[in-house]
Amino acid sequence: MTEHKKPLPRRAHLITPGGMKALEDEHDFLWRRERPKVTQEVSDAAKLGDRSENAEYIYGKKRLRQIDSRLRFLGKRIEAVTVIDRPPADLDKVFFGAWIELEDEEGEMLRYRIVGEDEIDLPHGYISVDAPLARGLIGKFVDDEVTVRLPKGETTYCIVSVQYERPEWDLRPMPEFY
Repeated sequence: MTEHKKPLPRRAHLITPGGMKALEDEHDFLWRRERPKVTQEVSDAAKLGDRSENAEYIYGKKRLRQIDSRLRFLGKRIEAVTVIDRPPADLDKVFFGAWIELEDEEGEMLRYRIVGEDEIDLPHGYISVDAPLARGLIGKFVDDEVTVRLPKGETTYCIVSVQYERPEWDLRPMPEFY
């Protein structure tokens, strides 16, 4: 008997302008600063003689492979994503990039931002547009009650607010690469 696997859901390749800047900044940092530094370290270590027992050389080559792999990934990712850089026509409706305040069944306030998979930051409430909660909220309006099937079971939320400008409660620091 053949077992049919459920196909994975389609992933949205979306990103906010801030997320794209973070990817580009990381690529630039690795290419212009980190890679030349590690390349010089490997070159200096190679001059010390026997490379087979030279820990600095072996580690440096390994680090260089990691940097090159990350650079290839970032290059492909930057080409693949679509930057969503303007708010929707209806600012009361939940779309990609929105900051959302929800009230759960117990009256607890929850705050999230719907972002691309490269920007996920759960401690700061940045959830993927492909996450079950985000999928359940997309297209809904302020004051709508939404029942979402989450891994912990079905949960009902009331959408309290939707914003497309960074609210005061968003305390996530912007990433820096130096």
